Amino acid sequence: MTGALKNIIYNCRAATLLIEKRMLGEITAVETLKLRIHLAGCSFCRTYQQQSLLINRLFTGFPSPELKLDEEFMASLKQKIEKEINKN
Repeated sequence: MTGALKNIIYNCRAATLLIEKRMLGEITAVETLKLRIHLAGCSFCRTYQQQSLLINRLFTGFPSPELKLDEEFMASLKQKIEKEINKN
């Protein structure tokens, strides 16, 4: 297996980035292919994608001033996400 193929198959961090990037409409054809390859073998990222889509749908249309998070909470949440991403 080539290094480039291994990189996308085993890289959940890159896949989640592509999932979020796709939701913004900024994903290329090559990135789409890489994401499809990864999602074909990674149930964790497929679940992440479903949850992320749901969250985006739920919060679309809310005024942003009402959705401010405490800085400390955001930092702890970011740490937890990083920890989970690095497990794979």
